[in-house]
Amino acid sequence: MIKKFKIGDQKSYERVITQEEVTQFAAITGDFNLAHYDEDFCKRTIFKKPIVHGMFVGSLFSKVFGMEYPGGGMIYCTQNLKFLKPVYPDTMLKIVITVKEIILEKNRVIFTTEVFNDLGECAVTGEAMMMPRKESDCL
Repeated sequence: MIKKFKIGDQKSYERVITQEEVTQFAAITGDFNLAHYDEDFCKRTIFKKPIVHGMFVGSLFSKVFGMEYPGGGMIYCTQNLKFLKPVYPDTMLKIVITVKEIILEKNRVIFTTEVFNDLGECAVTGEAMMMPRKESDCL
């Protein structure tokens, strides 16, 4: 499957994370930080209102890698994230992955991973190294 990738290939989709999903994420992870749901607390922070968990936002790349490109089934090796802007519930996000490097001999693909907010600003950026399925796994 690695031969299906080309440097510069890009895949994207749009997604809204609701406050209800933020609450569900908190329940799953146990992260009930006030920054994610307490309006009064958040008014006293730089964010002014509740924000989405950073790791929730960072997990949005999984949909593309696991299910869609180049037909799903890739395995995560690494992912780093840098949080540049807050992400607020109920805002449209654009999730973008771009092929940065292909390492044929190790069956690895390195991607730039980005999430843009509804103002077109990059809110999260990072890099992922993925292991595509081998051709023999696709038979």
